[in-house]
Amino acid sequence: MLKQIFAGILIACLLVSGCASQNSVPPVSKPAERDAVVVAMGPNSEPEAGFDPVYGWGAGEHVHEPLIQSTLTVTGKDLEIGYDLAVAVDASADGMLWTVEIRDDVRFSDGEKLTASDVAFTYNTVKAGSSVNDFTMLDHAEAVGDTTVLFHMSEPFSIWPYTMAVVGILPEHAYEPSTYGQHPIGSGRYLLRQWDRGQQVVLEANPDYYGEQPRMKRVTILFMEEDAAFLAAKAGQVDLAYTAASYADQKVSGYQLMAVETVDNRGFNLPAEYPGVFPEEDGVPVGSAVTGDLAVRRAINIGVDRQEMIENVLNGYGTPAYSVCDRMPWYNPASEVPYDPDAAARLLDDAGWTAGTDGIREKDGVRASFHLLYPAGDSVRQALSADFSNQLARLGIEAVPEGVGWDTAYDRALSEPLAWGWGAHTPMELYNIYHSRPEGESAVYSPYFNSRVDRYMDAALAADSLEEAYRLWKAAQWDGETGVTQQGDIPWVWLVNIDHLYWVRDGLRVAEQKVHPHGHGWSIVNNVDRWNWD
Repeated sequence: MLKQIFAGILIACLLVSGCASQNSVPPVSKPAERDAVVVAMGPNSEPEAGFDPVYGWGAGEHVHEPLIQSTLTVTGKDLEIGYDLAVAVDASADGMLWTVEIRDDVRFSDGEKLTASDVAFTYNTVKAGSSVNDFTMLDHAEAVGDTTVLFHMSEPFSIWPYTMAVVGILPEHAYEPSTYGQHPIGSGRYLLRQWDRGQQVVLEANPDYYGEQPRMKRVTILFMEEDAAFLAAKAGQVDLAYTAASYADQKVSGYQLMAVETVDNRGFNLPAEYPGVFPEEDGVPVGSAVTGDLAVRRAINIGVDRQEMIENVLNGYGTPAYSVCDRMPWYNPASEVPYDPDAAARLLDDAGWTAGTDGIREKDGVRASFHLLYPAGDSVRQALSADFSNQLARLGIEAVPEGVGWDTAYDRALSEPLAWGWGAHTPMELYNIYHSRPEGESAVYSPYFNSRVDRYMDAALAADSLEEAYRLWKAAQWDGETGVTQQGDIPWVWLVNIDHLYWVRDGLRVAEQKVHPHGHGWSIVNNVDRWNWD
């Protein structure tokens, strides 16, 4: 099958580059199987370490459901917590012990029964060996009988149910770290039948799955660059293909363009402290004389036209971003601000930033000038940086776009704004970006410190319910007096949430999607078992 697909793509490429027009490539009719689907994803979606939850499968930067393995919990359309293997979840009053009861009718794909011992083994193995998952909050997991798991925490962690939603359960009796990723044994909806590195993955429905049987019995995932995925759709060789906004104005015969809302946001850190407030880190400058001024940060946040960016850069496929957690249950709507360039100019005027002879504002001998860093090779962030630069120029702020490698980007972001991509199905994203480090050091990714914000987030992790935790996460964003939003410290400016776009073959019914996190990859097939053909 793979050879046929890539042969078709090669023919399409030759036709496109030759005398025939793109529209001359006839779509290939849907194969006879009504229970199979072919999906094209980006090459970065291929798991380097294989399908092993210990090394990031299902978790890491791009969180998704592991499909091959079961998880204790799941997240629903509105990010509410539901159960998979778990049948009951309870936390102690002090948050230091979680008790999870699991189903007793689940078997691994090799026929062995899944028990609490497998769950405890999985979590203890992930804690000890993972380079992707942060399990510092877990002391150890313990099995009590076949169906009870105790999670002994090293510190309260109210959002533990969100962690349980992405950790696939391993078979203790058959786990070998050096080979498991290539030949995974699981209890999930699908089995891994074939993996040709750099090319494709083939999943088949697990006939012994304990839940509702998948409608799609065979799922083929092809790993392709954007242009190749587009040509594969043009040639009718895939049923669903990821794409980018730059292709959104194209037409593909026999396909519709589907847009999925996301919390896959793009924004810039604004170093919120002046040089000298925090010591240099290994000789790396920390802080900014420009964005260290609160008035500058507030002016930037209300002086940027996000909708203009969506139209100019994303071809209309996106939504304005005001936080790192838009539309999540823990999002505070106080983050939203109107576009008001006149008010932004007044903020700068009142703070003493006056225009120089070249139109660039100055204050106490400091020019309102800095670099806007973006990852070299990322065309979307480059275009956003250029648009952002043009808009800031209207405010009298000189922002010079500069492409950089990640080898220097993290260090330079301690003193200069950098274009970031974030967005996850857990409020830990807020914590990781805004919480200070131990002993009063600034936040990890950009100089910022607010002790009250820290206390809210610490209290959120120690809360005795998710509802109370949500309230505290929202307070960290804005409590009426302080927070990380416009009327508070605004140490980051969020610009857009990028729609995830897909070419979908006519007749394929993709099940309703929950808001996608950062990463244009496996999230689309979280519920592929519920897809169907007309």
